[in-house]
Amino acid sequence: MKRLPIPDDVTGDEIDKDVRQELQSLPKTLAEDVARNLVMVARLIDEDPEGAYGYSRVALRLASRVAAVREAAGFAAYATQKYSEALAEFRAARRMTGNTELWPVMADCERGLGRPEKALDMAGAPEVQKLDKAGQVEMRLVAAGARRDMDQLDAAIVTLQSSELASNSIQPWTARLRYAYADALLAAGREGEAREWFAKAVEADRDGSTDASDRLAELDGVEFVDAMDEDDAETETVVTVAVDENTTTDDEPEDEDEDEDEPTDEEASEADQPKIVQIKDTTED
Repeated sequence: MKRLPIPDDVTGDEIDKDVRQELQSLPKTLAEDVARNLVMVARLIDEDPEGAYGYSRVALRLASRVAAVREAAGFAAYATQKYSEALAEFRAARRMTGNTELWPVMADCERGLGRPEKALDMAGAPEVQKLDKAGQVEMRLVAAGARRDMDQLDAAIVTLQSSELASNSIQPWTARLRYAYADALLAAGREGEAREWFAKAVEADRDGSTDASDRLAELDGVEFVDAMDEDDAETETVVTVAVDENTTTDDEPEDEDEDEDEPTDEEASEADQPKIVQIKDTTED
């Protein structure tokens, strides 16, 4: 069996105690090997999903009868959009444990496979009532996504309207719920309300799990431009200011010739209008 390199600082002790307990059914050396691969899955799944998927396959070959391994393999496949494979692993893990906590992500796999109707059926199943609050919110998000897949924007908006959305308390799911609601409102053309909810999502997004701040800036017409000249590595800052030509400066002495012809009414009107000039401040890096 081909193994993947694992840094020396990964011991396997980093895994959750419940997972460690599951691995106790394996021989000690094998358990340690599986644990180290699972740690690598957890480390890489956000930044390098394909890498995480590789380690999950190693763990799966070593211990396919351990529910935690099947679950990790499912999440790694899910992160790489291998939805059919992910769904199979989640179903296997659920059969082994009998719990329903994977129900929302299983429903989202159905969405990924182009079966939003199946996801909606799962959203109305008895298993949802067995989920904790976080799981129920996650199921609501999946159901709203399924509605949008079916071009039912109004239904998606209604699906997200809940006591959790209306609550002022900040929970782990609050930012994502507010973000999904804002995004649905924007898709429905309700820009004013969308801006309000993107702002609320920013307030709740303490760990930057969404791009709500960028979406809010976009709605406000804020554009960030990095004007870097790669040839000479000079950064040019352009400042636009309004200059009243009737105002004199130290560098522009007043004209002492008082015999100059008086301007016409039209010329005077134009002179009263400030002109726009650009001041370029170029500094070398």
